Amino acid sequence: MSPTTRRLTTAQALVRFLAAQFSERDGVRRRLITGTWGIFGHGNVAGVGQALLEAGEDVMPFHQGRNEQAMVHAAVGHARHLNRLSAQAVTTSIGPGATNLVTGAALATINRLPVLLLPGDYFATRPADPLLQQLEHPVEADLSVNDTLRPVSRYFDRVTRPETLIPSALNAMRVLADPAETGAVSLALPQDVQAQAHDWPEEFFAERVWRVRRPGPDPAELAAAVGAIRMARRPLIVAGGGVHHSEAEAALEALVDATGIPVASTQAGKGSLRHDHPADLGGIGHTGTAVSDDIARTADLVIGVGTRYSDFTTASGTLFQHPDVRFVNLNITAFDAHKLAARPLVADARTGLTALAQALSGHRVDASYEAEYRAGRARWDAVVDAAYAAEDSAVPTQTQVLGALDAVVGDDDVVINAAGSLPGDLHKLWRTRGPRQYHLEYGYSCMGYEIPAAIGVQLAAPDTPVWSLVGDGTYLMMPTEIVTAVQEGLPVNLVIVQNHGYASIGGLSEGTGGERFGTAYRYRAADGTFTGDPLPVDLAANAASLGMDVVRAKTVGELREALAAARASDRPTCVHVETDPAPTAPPAAAWWDVPVAEVASREAASAARERYDREVTARRHHL
Repeated sequence: MSPTTRRLTTAQALVRFLAAQFSERDGVRRRLITGTWGIFGHGNVAGVGQALLEAGEDVMPFHQGRNEQAMVHAAVGHARHLNRLSAQAVTTSIGPGATNLVTGAALATINRLPVLLLPGDYFATRPADPLLQQLEHPVEADLSVNDTLRPVSRYFDRVTRPETLIPSALNAMRVLADPAETGAVSLALPQDVQAQAHDWPEEFFAERVWRVRRPGPDPAELAAAVGAIRMARRPLIVAGGGVHHSEAEAALEALVDATGIPVASTQAGKGSLRHDHPADLGGIGHTGTAVSDDIARTADLVIGVGTRYSDFTTASGTLFQHPDVRFVNLNITAFDAHKLAARPLVADARTGLTALAQALSGHRVDASYEAEYRAGRARWDAVVDAAYAAEDSAVPTQTQVLGALDAVVGDDDVVINAAGSLPGDLHKLWRTRGPRQYHLEYGYSCMGYEIPAAIGVQLAAPDTPVWSLVGDGTYLMMPTEIVTAVQEGLPVNLVIVQNHGYASIGGLSEGTGGERFGTAYRYRAADGTFTGDPLPVDLAANAASLGMDVVRAKTVGELREALAAARASDRPTCVHVETDPAPTAPPAAAWWDVPVAEVASREAASAARERYDREVTARRHHL
């Protein structure tokens, strides 16, 4: 062997390479790949599995998962909490282990969060055909099930020979560390290639630093944005997840303090300002606060910062109703900066906000506008107080569960949720204290995300209390990683809100004429519908059987005690509470477009269509 090469298998070389990659931003260096999640089978056990064993925990920490999709969720939660500056890898076998990655990959890419996927693949040399778990295609012999990852990956490659790993691995790191490109990165690894030896150049294993850039705004774009802001009488900032990813919270606050421009937040951007900042209006859009949506309807300039303007944010194109409304979009990607025919400001959020603050020196919105939105804030605070208020002896509603949790958490606690009726209640009501406290995955709104994501966050912040909030529907989707939390000794806190079905979809079904069909967890009644007694499912017992400590709470008083005990515990702890189904959350202050049957024989659907036809007339294209 030449002194400038090292003979390793492809899998061994990949693991050694990943261990030597670092990201750097603002002079701070971090490991880019902090660990690898894995479930082993015949597609990776003798390749990547053997390489991880040989490298050891000091070189590449290993985490044992129970479900491939959940492993991706854990890695994504980890990356988000670390502001996308570190990521984790996920290795799987071929076949179902690989296709289980697709949902997690879609979630990562939609949310612009980095994760490295390493699915096993069929033999590159094809010694037998077909192989176990092979998908045979009559006209594309090189197609494998891993090709399902192509549309949900920001970068995809199949490493068909050892030497092709070098450019592929370098490209993978480039995409993972690029704030404008990041998402799921998939390297399909044929199982025979994983085990093949090759003489690798030593330079491949040298430490490599990927600098996460903070591009500044183009002077002409900055001047146009500043001019638009100075002319606006009712400007509104919409803060998205890019504010957090860029660690731009202080820069946003400085701009707001100087100009008086109010801030409304998307699900990903909530917490960009503390809830008690006088310019923080809370969530925006379909699940937003009344004050945010009222101001949004009359805003003559909307300044988007790090947001991709989902339909929940824009109320399906019906929210921004000022006849002359215009947009300025500060975003690190030109793709998002040009949305809604905006004046683009393509830059890092922190760099761009700082430049705006400097260029707007001396500018401030009219005092009457400040007084207006501050009065709206005060009215909304009273709404939140009413939703949280409860007697100790009462059976809690869902909003009262949030009120009890609000009284327990500290400024640095992390609250995680993704799907069901909780995202809407949290977006409207949660009083966020810290920039990383509010962790909502709402780009994909994926049931099953919350428990594994809590594990990923706990690994990123070992001394931080982490809360995973789930309804019974979400819990039943993916409770498997409870076992991982127990195995790793991670003191995640799980709050199960038992309401016997899909509460969110039930409400949506009712509003769109579906009469809550197929949304309750109940026995079949005599007429064949699921309207009988609730199912005797004991989710608390299930969590206990997987190794968690469990506390059951039946009243508000018991719930408060249970939450405090969970926060003080050093073990994975579940708080189970059955809620009063009576709705206590404020109704939606903005519309969301879910098409309704244009013709129907049932009265509920016909009435829902009449409402739909009225609402849709408010939609507009911003050109």
